[in-house]
Amino acid sequence: MLNTISIIGLGYIGLPTATLFASRKMRVIGVDVSAYVVDTINQGNIHIVEPELDILVRAAVGAGYLRATMQTEPADVFVIAVPTPLTDEKKPDLSCIEAAAKSIAPVLAKGNLVILESTSPVGTTERLAAWLAEMRPDLTFPQHAGEASDIRIAYCPERVLPGRIVHELVENDRVIGGMTSKCSEAAVRLYQSFVKGECVVTAVRAAEMCKLAENSFRDTNIAFANELSMICDEQGIDVWELIRLANRHPRVNILQPGCGVGGHCIAVDPWFIVDSAPDSAKLIATARVVNDSKPEWVLRKVDQAIADLQKLGLTASDISIACFGLTFKPDIDDLRESPALHIVQKLAERHPGKIFAVEPNLESLPETLIDLRVRQMDTGVAVERASILVLLVDHAQFKLMSFKNNSDQRIIDTRGVWGKKHV
Repeated sequence: MLNTISIIGLGYIGLPTATLFASRKMRVIGVDVSAYVVDTINQGNIHIVEPELDILVRAAVGAGYLRATMQTEPADVFVIAVPTPLTDEKKPDLSCIEAAAKSIAPVLAKGNLVILESTSPVGTTERLAAWLAEMRPDLTFPQHAGEASDIRIAYCPERVLPGRIVHELVENDRVIGGMTSKCSEAAVRLYQSFVKGECVVTAVRAAEMCKLAENSFRDTNIAFANELSMICDEQGIDVWELIRLANRHPRVNILQPGCGVGGHCIAVDPWFIVDSAPDSAKLIATARVVNDSKPEWVLRKVDQAIADLQKLGLTASDISIACFGLTFKPDIDDLRESPALHIVQKLAERHPGKIFAVEPNLESLPETLIDLRVRQMDTGVAVERASILVLLVDHAQFKLMSFKNNSDQRIIDTRGVWGKKHV
């Protein structure tokens, strides 16, 4: 029986996953390196913004099914949900996964199931198994003992949308790649405790590649939209109108462009494929370059707006810039890999003391922006005071805005939601 589950990493995936297991009256031990995160959860509160999660955590902690700690403890199942960032050279950084392996190795026991959920390069699950085998030579692992191994190991990536994480963890299908058939069977039994979608079993490497392929597909399609927006701008075409027209074709569905691509998945995962197959992953690599270049294009649009205002007689000291949105996507508080945040940081470096930030999903600005003298401002005040309005993230509040700008004000709308409402 898999009665006690340890979740290593209590972030945007680990905490909701821990809570859903706990909601099925399983004993869940959440492990995190942050004392703040541990203390917050043990008080029945959450450290991230995600619909429904606060109620579920409060109930799970209150009922005694969920608790958090900084020390890994014995359990029947260990689910690793830690970050897999990129290095400065666009190489996958597996140090968090290796640290998680080191933390669980001393408490592993015969019959345990270890599941890696972290988005990872192909072959990472096998590396995890190798690390654990090296640290625990007294136990047998699938790569050596096959179906008879003491420890079961599987890979099961999350595939959820921030803002709908709880719902999608329950409803979405799960791809499960066990190192042996018994590993897969054990993982399927575990996830079926709360997953209503189908648990689809495949080879472990196929499961790893599946997550990377899903996000690379999305990144490539977004890159097409972003590149199209830059081409249309050069040729005096309204890209939003163009996309509406093109999407009337029954087999065309162009996505919406923006100021770039962010988040912990789409902006990162394609590089894992590029790193493993640099000579073959030409389209995937090009899509990454296109999307990574979009923030610089937005900065150039701001430079053009400044030049236009200076032609009207305004001086540099007269011009202020209001940036609407900092998160990597609408209506969440997540700043990971956010192109909007990157743009605001660059603007603040170039125009000290002249940048306003409007972000309704954050109580306060990140320290990096505060250090750069960026001022947090309400929507109405920003519209009234700024010379240039830059819409970076289409939060629901911004979509409802309707305002009249004067001839000395410039609008840069990277999401196409203001349209003619500001004319």
